[in-house]
Amino acid sequence: MDIVDPQIEEYAVKLSTPHDALLAELGEATRSDIGSEQMLTGPLAGRLLELLVWSSQPQRVLEVGTFTGHSALSMAAALPDGGRIDACELDPERAAFAQGWFDRSPHGARITLHVGPALETINALDGDFDFVFIDADKEGYVDYYEAILPRLSERGLIVADNTLWSGRVLDGEGPIVAFNDHVAADPRSVQVVLSVRDGMTLIRRA
Repeated sequence: MDIVDPQIEEYAVKLSTPHDALLAELGEATRSDIGSEQMLTGPLAGRLLELLVWSSQPQRVLEVGTFTGHSALSMAAALPDGGRIDACELDPERAAFAQGWFDRSPHGARITLHVGPALETINALDGDFDFVFIDADKEGYVDYYEAILPRLSERGLIVADNTLWSGRVLDGEGPIVAFNDHVAADPRSVQVVLSVRDGMTLIRRA
């Protein structure tokens, strides 16, 4: 199911500030070398992440699920002075691919890439997080949320991707349905589900 009419989405992309050249090149390289094009953050969601980071000015960003690095680079471009991203990627080949693009970007030095299970990385990191982007295995979303929410700073924000799951949330079952229900029932949080691409949920502490 298309969450948004494809013509409307095309219009939204057309009227939004486009990719910078490196991100556009990264997108093409992902399609040709890695595949799984649907996993790319893309220009619309990438620009949204950049604007959210620009407006909140986080010093500490956590990314759970880096894939080929598009979303991390989108966020890194808007970090304030001293801001950093800890990016988690399970797959070593995808991590190596992403690191190559980080090395090419003027913003890549702000990103530290951690290879391995994200929960292990999160537990090994010290301190709180100001901004978190979750875009990893859907079965792990509840566990990621539970590990992160207590460590979210006072004005911190979680953005969870794919929370409309290509419309399959209407079936009433599956890991994203379980995650959405879990967050909605949690008195510790306030959230809004946006119909951007495949669904993006913004979550803050209550």
